[in-house]
Amino acid sequence: MTHDPTGTPQAGSAAPTAEQRTGWWRDAVIYQVYPRSFADGNGDGMGDLDGVRTRLPYLAGLGVDAVWLSPFYASPQADAGYDVADYRAIDPMFGTLDDAAAVIREAHALGLRIIVDLVPNHCSDQHVWFRQALSEGPGSPLRERFHFRPGKGADGELPPNDWESVFGGPAWTRTVNPDGTPGEWYLHLFAPEQPDFNWDHPAVRDEFRSILRFWLDLGTDGFRIDVAHGLVKADGLPDMGRGEQLKLLGSQKLPFFDQDGVHEIYRSWRKVLDEYAGERIGVAEAWTPSADRTALYLRPDELHQAFNFHYLGAGWNAAELREAVDASLDAMRPVGAPTTWVLSNHDVVRHTTRYADGDPERGLRRARAAVLLMLALPGSAYVYQGEELGLPEVTDLPDEVRQDPSFFKENGQEGLRDGCRVPIPWSGTEAPYGFGPEPGGPSWLPQPDVWAKYSVEAQTGDPTSTLELYRAAIALRREHPALGAGDAVEWLDAPDGVLAFRRTPADGAGGAGGAAGRAADGAFVCTVNTTGAPVRVPAPGRMLLASDGAVVEGPVVEGGEAVLPADSAVWWTT
Repeated sequence: MTHDPTGTPQAGSAAPTAEQRTGWWRDAVIYQVYPRSFADGNGDGMGDLDGVRTRLPYLAGLGVDAVWLSPFYASPQADAGYDVADYRAIDPMFGTLDDAAAVIREAHALGLRIIVDLVPNHCSDQHVWFRQALSEGPGSPLRERFHFRPGKGADGELPPNDWESVFGGPAWTRTVNPDGTPGEWYLHLFAPEQPDFNWDHPAVRDEFRSILRFWLDLGTDGFRIDVAHGLVKADGLPDMGRGEQLKLLGSQKLPFFDQDGVHEIYRSWRKVLDEYAGERIGVAEAWTPSADRTALYLRPDELHQAFNFHYLGAGWNAAELREAVDASLDAMRPVGAPTTWVLSNHDVVRHTTRYADGDPERGLRRARAAVLLMLALPGSAYVYQGEELGLPEVTDLPDEVRQDPSFFKENGQEGLRDGCRVPIPWSGTEAPYGFGPEPGGPSWLPQPDVWAKYSVEAQTGDPTSTLELYRAAIALRREHPALGAGDAVEWLDAPDGVLAFRRTPADGAGGAGGAAGRAADGAFVCTVNTTGAPVRVPAPGRMLLASDGAVVEGPVVEGGEAVLPADSAVWWTT
């Protein structure tokens, strides 16, 4: 049995053939919504699904292809919803299952696809399995679905191994037996409230295949898989033999991350996804030591995309960016998967601030140039909510309002993820800037006084605004056949500190369905000046779009040469 894109079963229908599949995801622009900070529909200061629903026309107008929703499941919110107590229920702070269905239904009506977050590495300590495992004590069959172990030392007072939590401190917490005596330890690679599942247990695998089908039947178009690299642990849970383990993340294979056993899991998930019509996809959040290791998650019988953290980590430097682009494209090509490009998300400092080097105006110039570079590359691009407004990181939040769990730990993450999660501004001149329905209403994190100038209302119709630059760039990407599709770029000679590459319509031959039906056009060239001074380059043709100044203006062109302003990018057609 298969299902139509709304999730309605269709008995006797066949799964889509290769010829019928459009590959929409291969060059899609996907917008990340962090629900608690996107739009507040009921005025309680917390973003919710009704707020998301009312803002869907804005996202359709921005021109994106799909919306990725960060977790909204029932949760005690120990880690902003990444501690899930019930994977088939909506947390009351976000609404109801009917609200989720309405978001999916109305998004589809607007031509938007919906991707939901899935958190399979761990759950909440309030999950019914874990609560029962604790209450039944040692020997409970439910404990086999997690990683319970006796401690080391004479009285079991030491953790079973030396693994450290990503949030700081040991990755183990000792339990208390039902009779009040000290008990076994359980593994949690993140907060103590987030026990890790044991993916060697068949019940865990069966449960998550069922969860996949639940949301696919509701009409979701795919899943972003949190900590996709973490599900399988090395046999015997061996010691690391060193501290500061977080510093090794993404640099080498670890006994608790990127184990080869994860691939069997994703092959089974791919079979579930392929049961459904409409090309449902899986997207891995996989921190791996190299782009080649990431590509293993994207073999034809596994997942469709993986986040490109190697590109996200590149600095504002032409050589560094080119190396990241080449390595990413080279790694994905053998497995036939599209490369993804991302500049910001809910876990990292906003790139407007990362690129600033202490100067906010410089940061914004570089961020505007960076999005033209990103959208010109072959593959799929991810936009984090508010980056289209040019929002900077909020770096001065008072300690008493912070909620990032790692802020309260030692030797873990820096604990400052709240700064990229501040609710975004929509309209008006004072907080909450249209985030909620009432002027002067609450917001779960305070918004800066200067955010009025960044609001959607303030930027709409202003040709110099970052919002209009994003709208123009995404619209051109849809229209131009050499953008997004394909798997290669042709680098052109350029001065030091400048990137220049050509794309042609042939680059996308046989690629994404998003390129099909676009108007025939000539070659496309992107030039990016990463230096702090103007640079003269040959003008390769007619300017389409420039990151510096108004979107209808461009660099000065004289005698066949163009002067690229500092920290700017230009799109050309030849």
